[in-house]
Amino acid sequence: MRRTIAAVVVAMSTAVTVLPVLSSQAATTTTAAATTTAIRAVATSAPAAVDDSPGAVLDRAVRALRGSGTERAASPRPDATLALTDLYAVRSRLSDDDRLRADALLARPTDGGGDPFGDGYSARSTRKCSPVVCLHWVRSTADAPPSDRWAKRSLAMMNKVWRFEVGRLGYRRPVADRRMGGNNTFDVYLKELGGRGVYGYCAPEYRAPGSKFVASGFCVLDDDFAKAQFGAPPAQSLKVTAAHEFFHAIQFAYDYHEDKWLLESTATWMEERFADAVNDNRQYLGAGQVRNPGIPLDVFNPDGLTHYGNWAFWEYLTQRYGNALVKSVWIQAGAFKGAGNHYSTKALKKVLARRGGFTGVFRSYAAANAIAAKAYPEGKAWPSARIKKAFVLGRASRRGVTSTRIDHMAASHVVFRPGSSLKGKRWKLRLVVDAPNRATGSAAYLIVKKRQGAWTKKPIALTRKGIGSASFTFSRNAVESVIVTLVNANSSFRCFKRQPFFSCQGVPTGDNRKFVVKGQVLRR
Repeated sequence: MRRTIAAVVVAMSTAVTVLPVLSSQAATTTTAAATTTAIRAVATSAPAAVDDSPGAVLDRAVRALRGSGTERAASPRPDATLALTDLYAVRSRLSDDDRLRADALLARPTDGGGDPFGDGYSARSTRKCSPVVCLHWVRSTADAPPSDRWAKRSLAMMNKVWRFEVGRLGYRRPVADRRMGGNNTFDVYLKELGGRGVYGYCAPEYRAPGSKFVASGFCVLDDDFAKAQFGAPPAQSLKVTAAHEFFHAIQFAYDYHEDKWLLESTATWMEERFADAVNDNRQYLGAGQVRNPGIPLDVFNPDGLTHYGNWAFWEYLTQRYGNALVKSVWIQAGAFKGAGNHYSTKALKKVLARRGGFTGVFRSYAAANAIAAKAYPEGKAWPSARIKKAFVLGRASRRGVTSTRIDHMAASHVVFRPGSSLKGKRWKLRLVVDAPNRATGSAAYLIVKKRQGAWTKKPIALTRKGIGSASFTFSRNAVESVIVTLVNANSSFRCFKRQPFFSCQGVPTGDNRKFVVKGQVLRR
């Protein structure tokens, strides 16, 4: 599900202002420690704090679909699509009474208005179908769209999304739904959701024969995307929500119970592919690794937006390797016959093995985030990266040393600048990186921005023990700044520990690794 209105408001109200990575020394001494610690506190507390019993899963699904945005601003709710997929997975383990409640949540709006939550249509519905999508709506009650014309426009949008995601990009079509909407086409329902702070959601419905984690489904979209509720022109909100939610229905045809970060980050990336000009997904970047390199790539923060913001990772990959890469990852992650049946990160590593390997690709991606304005086509409108430490070195202060601890699939940026006393061509900077053993996923990358506008970008080679170095000209008139990106690309987990925050519902084994970088000004 696309994020809730309340979640965006909460994220914006708690955001920390960060100045550009190439600004003054005073600005760049800002550290991401507080933000990383706060998110890590949520993530690492999962075994004790998250109750994954069937009853608790049901309660989270209720919370995801109920109440006003104001209520949830104080207590952020789970994503509706993810909450419903979790509920679907545990349905058979619920008590008889709780199963009835679950069925009411998982029901289609056309199942009627008599369910205990009032989710069904209370007026007779109508539908209009294309060869691939049927759109359902009512002409009265609060669930009615403003006109039949808007309903037809919504159907036209869903047809375009289908042609793009299934036709042009080649993803699997949603699993046939046993004619639950009157025929075997995919069903979308219009319903008033904005009052709950919800843009839309999809729910799995029937498992495909012979596959535990492949299912049919349907989607529900807001009935009008009123600007008063969503803050954007209705047509734009419809466009990005349709692209995002329909991709969830496609994901159900691969593995509806895949790791949550993969579900949401790729669905948000799909918004960029289908609705590039809308740019609604930029609002999440401040919660992801572009701005916060120390937060793991695969974290799912149920009370935040990190998993949305990390759509930038897929943007980085597909700008270099093509849009088909994401589909390749989903094929490796898929649970259908002939698919890889791997968990998210393992599927990703399988695909990247032919492109230099995960460590090398992740190292380059992490470094690119330090210069997003240059590295991404629309990066000038993106937030700047937080940095761990910045040094201005000169004749009187020739040495800068800092250490940092980095969690798995995360990074840290350190900046060095030549002071005004380093004039002439005889000054150089020697960098030494001391990282954990290279085999654990340690890596480092160097970016030098020169005064004339040229850039030097290259990896810092590490020995087996994790030691690396580099030396280069560091005079004030030649160099503007130097960025060292320290990378922990460790992707090892103790899997299936009922830990919902990371890959394979597991516990990462490569967190809190110590990295040290030293910079020394020398005279030739």
